[in-house]
Amino acid sequence: MTERWSSRVTRESNALDLENKVFKKKDARSIARSLKRSAERSRRRKSSPYRSAMSMLTFYINRAGKSLSKRDRARLEAAKKELRRLYGKDAKAATRSRSSPRRSRAG
Repeated sequence: MTERWSSRVTRESNALDLENKVFKKKDARSIARSLKRSAERSRRRKSSPYRSAMSMLTFYINRAGKSLSKRDRARLEAAKKELRRLYGKDAKAATRSRSSPRRSRAG
């Protein structure tokens, strides 16, 4: 079987050098802490450490798709919340900005 592009992205990303099997860790806190550590040590990332870590976590969740069990998805979503907490980001503000209606430019 040929290697998938998403596997190569996870392994060779210019954003982060990830700890081996980081997404298989048992608890959300250890996943978030590992991603934070990787993002802050990286010299190749093009964005803030928070955005790089969150992007890699979101990429992994999206890549897994329907094959991700409910338990694993919940653990990874909890890791997102923990990342927000570690970086002092307000989860409500992030949700509010995405769900607010966009204003029309015509007018």
